[in-house]
Amino acid sequence: MTATAALAAHRFGLGEASLESIGPDPAGWLLAQLGPAEPQRGSGLVGSAEGVRLYAQFLQRQRRPAALPAQPAGQEAAAGMAAMEGTAEMAPMPASAAQFVPFEPLRRAVQDDLRARLATASTSPRPLAERLVLFWANHFTVSLLKNSTRGLVGAFEREAIRPHINARFETLLQAAVTHPAMLRYLDNELSAGPDSVVVRRQQRRARTEGMGAEGRGPRISGLNENLAREVLELHALGVAGGGAAYGGWGGYTQADVTAFAAVLTGWRVPVRELLTGPESPAQPATRFEPAFHQPGPKTVLGQRYAEGPDALAAVLRDLARHPSTARFVCTKLARHFVADEPPPALVARLVQSWQRSDGQLGEVMRTLVQAPEAWLPQPAKLKTPEEFVISTTRLLGLGARPFDRVPDGGTTAMGQRVQAAPSPAGWPDRAEEWLGPEAVWKRVEWATRVADRLGRQLDARRLAAASLGPLLQPDTARQIERAADGPQALALLLLAPEFQRR
Repeated sequence: MTATAALAAHRFGLGEASLESIGPDPAGWLLAQLGPAEPQRGSGLVGSAEGVRLYAQFLQRQRRPAALPAQPAGQEAAAGMAAMEGTAEMAPMPASAAQFVPFEPLRRAVQDDLRARLATASTSPRPLAERLVLFWANHFTVSLLKNSTRGLVGAFEREAIRPHINARFETLLQAAVTHPAMLRYLDNELSAGPDSVVVRRQQRRARTEGMGAEGRGPRISGLNENLAREVLELHALGVAGGGAAYGGWGGYTQADVTAFAAVLTGWRVPVRELLTGPESPAQPATRFEPAFHQPGPKTVLGQRYAEGPDALAAVLRDLARHPSTARFVCTKLARHFVADEPPPALVARLVQSWQRSDGQLGEVMRTLVQAPEAWLPQPAKLKTPEEFVISTTRLLGLGARPFDRVPDGGTTAMGQRVQAAPSPAGWPDRAEEWLGPEAVWKRVEWATRVADRLGRQLDARRLAAASLGPLLQPDTARQIERAADGPQALALLLLAPEFQRR
């Protein structure tokens, strides 16, 4: 077993029970994993059209309380939201609340998505592909904290992310931005051009029908800039003025945000058709509705785009080829795999690979895997709680079983609610963000519980040597060897710096 095999397993992958599975060529083992991610392992997984329909049915039920069993004031909504939670360590609902499940299929779909994500990453023979899925799903964050995305986050990962993790960035960007989960998460459903048919119709209605006693009509919708701003700032160009050490990124203005928001008007999710259609909708969950679109040409980053649905693909193509996008995204990739402050020379080589291949992400990853800086023996990254749970499951050979009863595997208790990032910026990717005293203590508690359940059935000493190989430091090996019993030995292995870092 070599140090490079251990680094391939833990830095690029998600941990292995034995380094023997990697073979004599660790870099070749990683490069063979490039390509689309495999289908997720799981049953009952719904597509985006079905997810939209399920959430719409849930809202219908919420608006028709008379048809449902009576509940004490406030209890109905609380029970409804609890039943929809995707985390698994929920207390059982009291008997009275159990009579009211607002929509069991939606709750089940959310939990099935969570199980599928973690079980697939924990059992896949292509852990680099699964790590890339986690990276890109975080880069293009869609969060369950926005209620209207419930039933859609898993579909977003399966439909927009997994097929394109090593495709051209333009393809991935297009799939992510136009997916119904993203359109709903960043409020493009609420956006309409100031001069669109819909807004003009509302203005006429306000003048003729909606004037109240105080002379005010109904609220008039207009441009919502959320999606446009986050695509520019978080998905493509980077925050304006950022990345000076890596050549800089950003380079857009407020006028560009407004113009791009106008380009995005009209891209919507046809909820009514999905709600009244067949039980398993076959129609696309996203479409362009001209009545909401701002008429006329738009200018984004100095480039003029014609009116209509074709403008969005053209803007995204130009964003994918923009130098700021290459620098911003390549820096994030290097930060994720190599160091919180990645070497500028490495980022420069990744950018060159991006530009030579027109943003072919597989080629960028090939350059990263072959970079000497990526194989330095000193681990620099800290596993997130999700990565910790997945790598523990892989180390212990537990398969998908841990997620049968607890779909999130305990990640929420450690401060990371999977598929529910706190903002569109996603979860942080720097070690310091996960090293607070409470966060560390939660890891200790989780590892201790796992060790108490399984430590007597496993040989932690053998596992440490087989999984970490040359990364296992003599002091850590001695502590595990001198442990009082199996549970203590396993806890020491799970909490060892060599296992916590990658």
